[in-house]
Amino acid sequence: MKTLTKSKKILLGVLLGIVLIMIGVYLGVSFFFQSHFLSGTTINGIDCSRMTVEQVKEAIQDRVMEYNLTLKERGENTETITAEQLALTYVDDQGVEKLMEDQNGFMWLFSLASDKNFEMAANTTYDKEIIDGLLDNLDAFQGENIKPPTDATIQETDTGYTIQAEDQGNTLKREEVKAAVIDAIDTGKTELDLEGLELYEKPAILSSDEGLIAEVEHLNTLTSANIVYDFVDRQYTVDRSVIKGWMVKGEDGKYTMDEAKVAEWVKQMAVETDTFGLAREFKTTSGKTITLPYGGDYGWYMNKDQTTQALIEGVNAGTQEVREPVYVYSGMDRSKNDIGGTYVEISITAQKMWCYKDGKLVVETPVITGNHSTGYDTPSGHVWAIDAKKRDAHFKRYNSDVTFWLPFNGDVGIHDASWRAPADYVPSLYTTNGSHGCINTPYDAAEKIFNTVGIGHPVIVYYSTDQVVGPAPTQQNSI
Repeated sequence: MKTLTKSKKILLGVLLGIVLIMIGVYLGVSFFFQSHFLSGTTINGIDCSRMTVEQVKEAIQDRVMEYNLTLKERGENTETITAEQLALTYVDDQGVEKLMEDQNGFMWLFSLASDKNFEMAANTTYDKEIIDGLLDNLDAFQGENIKPPTDATIQETDTGYTIQAEDQGNTLKREEVKAAVIDAIDTGKTELDLEGLELYEKPAILSSDEGLIAEVEHLNTLTSANIVYDFVDRQYTVDRSVIKGWMVKGEDGKYTMDEAKVAEWVKQMAVETDTFGLAREFKTTSGKTITLPYGGDYGWYMNKDQTTQALIEGVNAGTQEVREPVYVYSGMDRSKNDIGGTYVEISITAQKMWCYKDGKLVVETPVITGNHSTGYDTPSGHVWAIDAKKRDAHFKRYNSDVTFWLPFNGDVGIHDASWRAPADYVPSLYTTNGSHGCINTPYDAAEKIFNTVGIGHPVIVYYSTDQVVGPAPTQQNSI
């Protein structure tokens, strides 16, 4: 057997020493990792390499204190609730110790080539009683910052009705927000989207509401009419601004017209425009303006019921037109001066008659009116309408014939008088030798007047230009 040389013995001794040292180091390190986590160990995202259990717990507590819950509010606003505000504390459930127990310290060498990631429930505790106080301090719950939601509404514009969109506001549902915050903290969430979670109060009626849309369409249809009653020098217009005041919303949500309001509107138009038998001012040929009191049968008298019904039908149909009311009696001019430009004027005092056509004098003639001494005065002080127009009339009562006959007040009218001589036509004759009430007129003048005016044209009779009311007639049957 060969003996080892001295140098070899030394080499073997060195190698043995190295091995013993390595074993010692390995065992020493392994002993270290009996109480420290292996390198590359991560717990709940915390690098716990070479940390003791207590150090890991402290790191977890530090991580807990870094917790923030961000509340994303409407309008890109954010607010934060911190762990410090919550007094958030880590609850030791011995989970770290268990991880340490499960760790094999002798495997430290192999851990150098790989990482170990652990997720464990890091239980925390906080005082839930302070959540209300924290919410009270948020800007979102300050009264001056809170804007309640508003419903979509119907709005009137110059062109019709439209929908005014709803306003979402920013009013949070307090109790639901509180529940969501508690849940987020308990589950470790770091962000809470309040709008995404629908934690805001909502308007009850949206602009997309089918009922609201239908209501606007219905209103626009009902108020689309534009009906104008044209009285020449004034107009009465029924448009949206008027019709909207007539609309009544029923229990079924539908709009209808209040016919009583329509009738009241028509009545007021009649009050302001009817002239039949009413007092009026009249400018005589002499240039004086006199007041003719109530009486006579000339003028406009509206059939209010039929006018109202026609208006209701027109509004319902959305009519766009200029129209006249329905009349019981009609005048010749619809302006305030309803006498117009074509009329007959008779002055009892002057014993004269004038006939105008379109504002131009076409006849001026002396006349003989009713006999004042016998009480057959011609009715005066009013405006009458020509009731008929007849050529070659025969008066049975007096067995007389006339060529031109224009009655305007029962049997009182304008006619030629063949039995009158030209010399008879003097202003004073009527007081003792006048007619039985009619207007005796020279033939040529009677013919021209007959050919100028027609049925319905006004005849103005007045006693004088200074005093309107003349003697009351006792008879109205005369030639």
